[in-house]
Amino acid sequence: MTLSLRPIGEAEWSAWNTVDEEAFGTATPEHRQEIFRRNIEFDRSLGVFDGDLLVGTAATYSFSMTVPGGPIPVGGVTAVGVLPSHRRRGILSSLMTRQLSDLHERGEAVAALYAAEAAIYGRYGYGRAADCMVFRIPTANAAFTRHAPADPALRLRVVRPAEARSTFEKIYESVFERRPGLYARTPARWDGVLTDQESDQGGAGPLRAVVAEDDGGPRGYALFRIKASFDDHDLPTGELRLKELFGLDPAAYALLWRHVLDRDLVSHVLAQSRPSDDPLIHLLAEPRHLHALWLDDLWVRVVDVDRALTARRYSAPVDVVIEVEDTVCPWNARRWRLTADTSGARCAPCDDPADLTLPVSVLGAAYLGGRPLAALLAAGVVRESRAGALRELSTAMSWDPAPWAGLVF
Repeated sequence: MTLSLRPIGEAEWSAWNTVDEEAFGTATPEHRQEIFRRNIEFDRSLGVFDGDLLVGTAATYSFSMTVPGGPIPVGGVTAVGVLPSHRRRGILSSLMTRQLSDLHERGEAVAALYAAEAAIYGRYGYGRAADCMVFRIPTANAAFTRHAPADPALRLRVVRPAEARSTFEKIYESVFERRPGLYARTPARWDGVLTDQESDQGGAGPLRAVVAEDDGGPRGYALFRIKASFDDHDLPTGELRLKELFGLDPAAYALLWRHVLDRDLVSHVLAQSRPSDDPLIHLLAEPRHLHALWLDDLWVRVVDVDRALTARRYSAPVDVVIEVEDTVCPWNARRWRLTADTSGARCAPCDDPADLTLPVSVLGAAYLGGRPLAALLAAGVVRESRAGALRELSTAMSWDPAPWAGLVF
């Protein structure tokens, strides 16, 4: 077996996509393949070849992703797969190592991904940085607390999603810098959100939308589908499947949720990816009726410790020496002094005694501000040489709101 690894050309797209589908066991409809192709950056899409046969894939998107303090360049990792016939031959490791080296050379200090199998990516230094919630809410038990915000100037407008695209784009552009993990969307990315062919519908009918607005303009939107059904007694048992819901302010957010929960002939609402601190948790009078399921969202990899830790902002002062363990990116494997406060940060190599020793995946888990670190000390993942150092670092790296990307890439 003679293996080679290189970026693919456009003429190799079909073979590359076939390997990706085989690795994931999927069959992507043609229109979604075209959307995927338009999102792909060919110079950042790697293929491993066994002679002339393409056997492994990995790609990186050039994202502007929000981190604590604002957006930075982030490499969005996707389509990592190996043909089942070529597993356990080092192909995955070669792809992941090459990809991280490329990110390092391009000056992108952070990578992020959605993990099909979470156990894989910890081996390459990724940490679970963001969580999401799945809600299944019975509409009969969805009353709001009396403290729910309201604005009499707000009204709702039912819209056709394809015709309201510019409205959705404008609202999203206003919110994406507020929450770590959200990323700027390209036109092709929006095509993926709004595509509405039969294979996109999953038996739940066409994409529907409602906009919250006042005389000054739009203040939020919700995208959803409704799977209509009735039981043996002809009582409605419809399911509303929420795709997206963004509000520019609390009143718009509450009104949009109220609309989703009050749709006629719907017995429950399924929201499959919501932030772990979703305000809906505090709007419902009885939050147990969320029937919430907790899952992982983004996984983050610190590619360059110094650049990554200086690129974000901090919630409290910290001065700590961190010894980073990193076998995949050896340029990180040393001691670093992080000195930061709410106005900025400095991170530089040092020879001072370490206050903390940790694998680079811990920095990735904490990077977006949503992962307290005390449990990692209790689990033995982090070693503390100076009492209180981990609490200082955890407090400084924490951030509100919680991280969440909301849209798998």
